[in-house]
Formats: sequence, C-alpha cells, structure tokens
Amino acid sequence: MTTNLLMIEKRAMNIGILAVDSNFPNLALMKISSYHKARGDNVEWYNPLCSYDKVYIAKVFSFTPDYGYYINADQVEKGGTGYDIKKVLLPEIDRMIPDYDLYNVDKNLAYGFLTRGCPNRCKWCVVPAKEGNITTYMDIADVSAGRKNVILMDNNILASNYGLQQIEKIVSMGVRVDFNQGLDARLVTEDVAKLLAKVKWIKRIRFGCDTPGQIAECERATALIDKYGYKGEYFFYCILLNDFKEAFTRVNHWRVKGGRFLPHCQPYRDLNNPRQIIPQWQKDLAGWADKKWVFRSCEFKDFTPRKGFKCREYFQK
Repeated sequence: MTTNLLMIEKRAMNIGILAVDSNFPNLALMKISSYHKARGDNVEWYNPLCSYDKVYIAKVFSFTPDYGYYINADQVEKGGTGYDIKKVLLPEIDRMIPDYDLYNVDKNLAYGFLTRGCPNRCKWCVVPAKEGNITTYMDIADVSAGRKNVILMDNNILASNYGLQQIEKIVSMGVRVDFNQGLDARLVTEDVAKLLAKVKWIKRIRFGCDTPGQIAECERATALIDKYGYKGEYFFYCILLNDFKEAFTRVNHWRVKGGRFLPHCQPYRDLNNPRQIIPQWQKDLAGWADKKWVFRSCEFKDFTPRKGFKCREYFQK
C-alpha cells in the first residue's frame, strides 16, 4: 500500500514590531526582523488597526511609560531592559545580521557589539546586573558585514584583551567606528593611546567622566591620544549624582577647556526606585550642557531654562 505524503506549505506568519520608548535603532528588534524574514514571515511595524500572529515589544528604559493600549495579536513577547534585564535573544536570532531596512539605516552603517558586560560595578549602571563581567561576543568583520561605518555599543572595550585585538583589526580594516557608550580613560596606556589615535573615528572619541577623580584620568588619556596625532573631538558622559557643586565643577571643567571637549549630562536614575524624582538642578544642568549652542554661548549661572529663573540661584543655596 502506497502512502501519499501531502506537502503542506507553512503559512507565513504576520509579525508586528513595536518600540515603546526609543527611536534609536534597536539591535534586538532588527535581528528579530531578520530572523522572521528569513523564515518567510511578513514583518512590519505594529499597526493597531491590523491583527498579528505575534508582536515583539521592546522597552529600553525602566522609567518610561509602557505602551498603554491593547495589542491585537495571538502572541505578545516583551523584551529589553525596561521589561526584564535578564532576558536575551535566542542564539539563532542573536547571530543574525540585523535588518537595517526596518529603520532605514544608511547602507554604509552597521550596529553591534564586540564584547558584552563590564568588570566595573558602578552603582548607576545596569550593565553588570544585565550582562555580568566582560566577555567576548562578535568579530568586527561579522558586525560590519561589509559596511564602512560601525556604531559599537560595547560598555568597556578597553577592559578586554579581545577588545583591544578587535580595535587593532578595526584599524587594519579601515572601518570608521564610534564606541557610543564611552571608553574608560583609566585604561588608556601609551600603547592603547597609540592604537586609538590610528582608529578612523566617526566624529569623536567618547569617555566616561562620572566622578571628580576621572577628570584627571580623562585629561591624561586625551593628552596621550593627542600626542599620537588625534585632532578630533572628545565627548564626556557625566552622570549627575547628589552634589550640585561637584557635578557642576566636573561638567564646567570641559567648558573652560573649550573647543574639542564636550560634556554630556545624564541625571542619575535609580532603577530600584520607579518613583524617583529627578532634582530640577540636574534637569537644568543637562538642559544647558547637552544643547551645545547654549553651552558655548553662556555660563550656567546665566542660563534661563524657564521664564523668571536664572541658574545663578543654585549657587546661592
């Protein structure tokens, strides 16, 4: 007796993608999109007027509002630090080349990580809890996939021998990069400075400058890199903690230095306190420093963030 085997074609799934709180290209969502498109599924940004087999929702921050409407889908999967810091992509999705068309990313630009995690335990940073100690992750050739400009989101690339080897490979490949989470100035030696000066940077080199002690480390590191021929901008992430005078002095240090040295203020967010209220001075200091045309045109004491209020009042308390 002969058995006829019927080949039943698998129905393509309708997949919705929803980014709750960020317009910045989300690497996980782009990889999810690539994975489903490779399976023959239909993928699009979530439209509440349509129905889906599955909707993936990403939330980056824990302090931003959630999506407050009904999701018209048979399955809903939530991910991202804003929902669950321990949740990761399945391995078969994680190694996909991102679907850059999802965000209309320039054809010459790629996003990715070379390492994950960080050995530091800064109280204001979620990375150690989310990713643990620094580990190897991907190769620059796989991340760039032939693209000449690469945004790398490593949290402490200089803390890894593998990371330094990858920077050497970046130099040899001639790709332009931006380590957009910042470098650790304390790890810049003569050899590292010489290496960083050879990199083709996308606009600037970024460092963390989160404590008073890091001012001197950033000064030392930038002087070393300049010594080997770098002439571009430096950008400093400055977390704002509880002491106004300390934070102002640290941020204003780079204004006094001038020209190529630009701070960027980030009010401290306590991830364990969703009801945290950000002090107004932190909002105003960030509003001054993060708008570069304002930062260069007036001192903080003369900044008027609201009608009838000048920031000189903060110095009188």
